[in-house]
Amino acid sequence: MPPSKPTGTSMPIAMLSPWKPPSRPKELSAALKSALSGHLEAVILGLLKTPAQYDASELKAAMKGLGTDEDTLIEIVCSRTNQELAIINKGRRNEDCSVVDFELIDQDARDLYDAGVKRKGTDVPKWINIMTERMFERYKSYSPYDMLESIKKEVKGDLENAFLNLVQCIQNKQLYFADRLYDSMKGKGTRDKVLIRIMVSRAEVDMLKVKSEFKRKYGKSLYYFIQQDTKGDYQRALLNLCGGED
Repeated sequence: MPPSKPTGTSMPIAMLSPWKPPSRPKELSAALKSALSGHLEAVILGLLKTPAQYDASELKAAMKGLGTDEDTLIEIVCSRTNQELAIINKGRRNEDCSVVDFELIDQDARDLYDAGVKRKGTDVPKWINIMTERMFERYKSYSPYDMLESIKKEVKGDLENAFLNLVQCIQNKQLYFADRLYDSMKGKGTRDKVLIRIMVSRAEVDMLKVKSEFKRKYGKSLYYFIQQDTKGDYQRALLNLCGGED
């Protein structure tokens, strides 16, 4: 006997009658596409993919057609680990190294200062090479500015945005995502694409910590903000990913 049909204005299940369980993921995806639409469709179809598949599809969409969605590219590339990026790219995984070379960290901090604040003009390639690896605390012993202040002084545009995102992720990745979620819902209108991407991609990774950072910084829960900014089945899907009120 087939299961009872779910209710909800966003899911015209009549389109699927007579009910037949899809035998393959592609069939399930096609069935859901025919039943769903809008933001709810984006959430549910995103949950059908593995984290790497979802990130890859978001990156592909960000580079598709005229213009590039730099915001999406920066968020994903800067917030994923080398291993996660390798899986997304179907490359070989980088092996973790448990040995910390403090002399190398110290030298990187000195080189970063010499390539930026200390000189006239910024050696951007050197910044890129060093910043993707380590050493922000040590940097303070060579520069009168912290890392974020130095970036704002030395680079502009998309490169500045990428560096700032990278540093924020390294310092506190969960706070970074909490800030992104807040920005997606503050003011008039909701940046649903950002909201959906973060809720789907972090739901089974670190959502509890993201929620904690969100409430600590903004005074109200992520659950509350989603309730205020969304509605219907789309809202219920996001609230389920959120995991309940804090």
